[in-house]
Parts: sequence; C-alpha cells; structure tokens
Amino acid sequence: MKREKFIFATLLIPFFLFSLNLRLTRPDREDKAASPYSSQETKYLLGENRLADSDQNVPEKDSVKRRLQLTRKTREGATDSSAPKTLTKIRPENLALSTPDKKRKKDSFSSQNRIHNINAGNPFRSNGIQYVPDQVLVKFKPSLSEELRETTVAAYQARKIRRIPSIDIYHLKTPENVSVEEMLYLLEQNPDVEYAVPNLIRHLAITPNDPLFGQQYALYNPNQIVPPGSPQQGIERPDIRAREAWEETMGDDEVIIAILDTGVDFGHPDLDDKLLMNGYDFVNDDSDPTDDHYHGTLVAGIAAAETNNDEGIAGVAWNCKILPIKIADNTGWVDVATEILGIERAVQSGAHVINLSIAGPGYSQPERDAIRDAYNNGIVVVAAAGNSGAGTEYPAAYDECLAVAATDSEDLNTAWSNYGPEIDVAAPGEGIVGPVPTWFWGPGSFPYASGDGTSFSAPHVAGLAALIISIKGLEEGDILLDDDDILSVEDVMNIIRYTADDVNYGNYPGRDDFIGFGRINMERALVPIIISALNKKR
Repeated sequence: MKREKFIFATLLIPFFLFSLNLRLTRPDREDKAASPYSSQETKYLLGENRLADSDQNVPEKDSVKRRLQLTRKTREGATDSSAPKTLTKIRPENLALSTPDKKRKKDSFSSQNRIHNINAGNPFRSNGIQYVPDQVLVKFKPSLSEELRETTVAAYQARKIRRIPSIDIYHLKTPENVSVEEMLYLLEQNPDVEYAVPNLIRHLAITPNDPLFGQQYALYNPNQIVPPGSPQQGIERPDIRAREAWEETMGDDEVIIAILDTGVDFGHPDLDDKLLMNGYDFVNDDSDPTDDHYHGTLVAGIAAAETNNDEGIAGVAWNCKILPIKIADNTGWVDVATEILGIERAVQSGAHVINLSIAGPGYSQPERDAIRDAYNNGIVVVAAAGNSGAGTEYPAAYDECLAVAATDSEDLNTAWSNYGPEIDVAAPGEGIVGPVPTWFWGPGSFPYASGDGTSFSAPHVAGLAALIISIKGLEEGDILLDDDDILSVEDVMNIIRYTADDVNYGNYPGRDDFIGFGRINMERALVPIIISALNKKR
C-alpha cells in the first residue's frame, strides 16, 4: 500500500511540471465565480493607520515583522474597508490620585478633561469572506505516513510554512503563479487529503476604589449617564451585577485567561501585575507579545484589570491572571493559521479560558478543530459574535464557543451586534471603558478609552467564566459536577447561559436570536455555587 501511495505522489511531479500553467488541470478562470472564495480578495491594510486621529509612537520590536503579501489589485481594493471598532479617549477630571507606591506611574499622565471615543461609534464590520492569497491549510488522512506527506507537498511544488501538530494541519504556501482556488482544486483530487481550505482572515470584533469604576456601567449602573459625555440615560441596573458577585469571589490567581489578540501593554499600571510572562507573539515570532495596536490591552483590562488599586478601571476577574498571546497585527487582522497557533499555545500553557474578540465570515474546519481541541482539554472558549448587524460570524458560530452579542446601557441589543441561533448570551458592548497602551494617546496622556463592539462584550463573559472556575472546588457533590468532581466546560457554559437575565422578555420571551439566553448576570451565575457551599457547611 505504501509503495502504491509513493508511486501516486511521485507521478504528480511530472504531471505538475507538465501543466505548470495549469491550463489542463485548473478550473476555467471564467468559472471562478462558482467557488465560494474565488471572487474574494484579502484586504489587508498594509501601512494604513486604523487607530483614529492620534499620533502614535508605537514601540518597535527587534524582530522582523511577518506580513501577508498582497497583489497590487488587492491593495487598491483595501481602501473601501469598513472602519474599526469605536474607541474613545478617556481623560481624568477630578479623579482620585494614585497611592504613593503608584505615584511614579501616574506622574507621566497629564490631567485632562474627558473621555474620547476612538472612531465615533462605528464598530468594525466584516466585508465578505477574505483569505491570504498564497496560503492553504491541508489535513492529510491519518493513514498517510509523514514521509509520504512531505513527498506529496513537494510534488505540488508547495512550501511547508509549518505543521501544527495539535490538530495535524499543514500550513502551506502555494507555488508562484498558482492561485488559492487552483491549489485547492488540485488537492481535492488527491485521495490522501482529508480536506484543504484557504487560510481565512478574521478581524478584531472590538465597588472598588478604582477612579473610573463610576463610568463602567457594564459592571454597576445605578442610573448614571453613559457612555461618558453621551446624552443617553441609563436605566436602573442594566448591568451584569458585578459588585454582588465580587462579594462571593474575586477570582483565583491560579486561574488563567488567555487573551488571543493584538498583545498587551506590559507597562500599563492597571495590568502590569496581572500578566504572565510565558505568552508569545505569533505575528513577529518572538516571546514579546507587546501590543502595537490597542485592542488587546483594552480587552485584557475588561476581563481582568488590576482592581481595588486606586488605578483606572476594575476588571471582572480581579485576581485571575492574563496570558497574552499576540495573533493579530497592528492593523487588527489575523489569519486562521496564526489563530490556531495561539490556541495551541493557550492549551499548552494551561489556560482555563480563551477570549477570542475576533470575527469573520466563512467556516474553517482547521479553526474549528483547534477550538474543539481546546474544548476537549477543559478550556472555556468565549468569542465575539461580530459587528455587522447580520448573522453570527466565526469562530463564535461554532458549537464549542460561547457566542457573545452586545447590549447597551438600556439593556437593548445594539443595532450593529450580530445575531442568529448561535448566540448564547449578551454582555454590554457599547461605551465600554478600558485601558489602552500608555503610548497610544501620546506622551504624558491618560491611557484609557471607551470602545464599542462585541469585542468588548466577550471579555465580560470570559471574566465571568474565570470566576466560576475559581470557586469550582466548593461544588463537590453538586449535580453540576462531572465524574472528576470539577466543573466541566459545558457546565460552566450552561451556568452562564441559564443564569442570564432575559432582558428583552417583553418582545422575545425565552431564548432568542438577538441576545441568546439573555444579558449575563454575574450574581445569579454564582448562586448555584453559593448554595452548594452553604449546604456543605450545614
């Protein structure tokens, strides 16, 4: 059998060389429209400043940045891409000063007068299926030996970028002058290939004493005006009941939330003591996942900023640790192959929760395989639904993810939040206050902003999952426990789903496609654990 397969692979070499222009084997170029990817081009915004109207002194890294290469046509087509998520500049006015041990950090931040939004209320929206123009992801059948796999790759004149062992995927670069569609067509004819798909593109789907806590309506909203500077009036308590939940747990410092994003600012005073040092930067292929955008810093802060430290904001999971993994570049784009590497790293590093504030159209089997592997390894995966006002995007649409939609300060789902049967829950995602890199607004600025997007809804849910996991040991003997006397991934997901507030009950009673089971309620999510703990004491 091996000899036959070797002959099959070897015969491909003269066949491929003979048909270098692929006139005999490629689909007719006029028939490309039949392919779901054929009319799509990667719109990768090389060199474009997508961080609003600010002069940014982005810290440079020593390593050489890897960038997706574009054709001239692709670059020209990139100019009509949608705007990124909203982010607003925050300026402290009469805010509490830091404690003496924080004074050195605060001295560099000038006192200003208000919070700014980065892109004036336009959360980033998708613009069709997009993929890297010269890469494919291939899974060979398990019966094919590694030697024959390498021979087959060589026969197609493709270059192996890497093999991702956790899900046994080959990340390949197509030969010169061979399109993704043509390469996929050839691979699909090979009986030893289980599947071959394009490398799809995703985009960012953007009472403590902390001085900005009063502006975090998502955590506690006693009818204040939010977002900051907006005329919109919040209704009483359309929040996730964070204060009440913190009376039960503030999290465990052994519980890890992996933030797969643009990296994190290691020098931010609201994050510097929360970050694990074993993260990685898969964009630049080094061990320094520093944020050169802003998105990852804001997402990490929402999930688990340092809290009760007289500094900035309060994170949902006070004591839980953050594992920063950089998978998106400084324009906010990430390809599925890089995302998979980040997920694999989170699994290997012992993460308990993964936050994916990215989204894009198009099902990707390798992406789902990686998420399923994380799920099977006991990790809760939380993903943003997307901001296109359309169907739920990926990876949130996979069953193994908690898909999170966005609500506003009135407990209404936002007009731009994606919807569909895949939505599990919602969390506040409009005017969400959080940290940005200390360089973002310029020297001496106040490093906080507010932003809109399901990107900022998801980390509220990730933080809640971490809190539930933090006190799972109190649940011994409870019916929610699996055979190992710990909460399973599905248990945690169901607690979050079934304890949510059905805030649109009047129009859509029960689970619906707009906010799923409802807007999350941290206090109610911890109730089964509280009751279990009390029963044990009795």
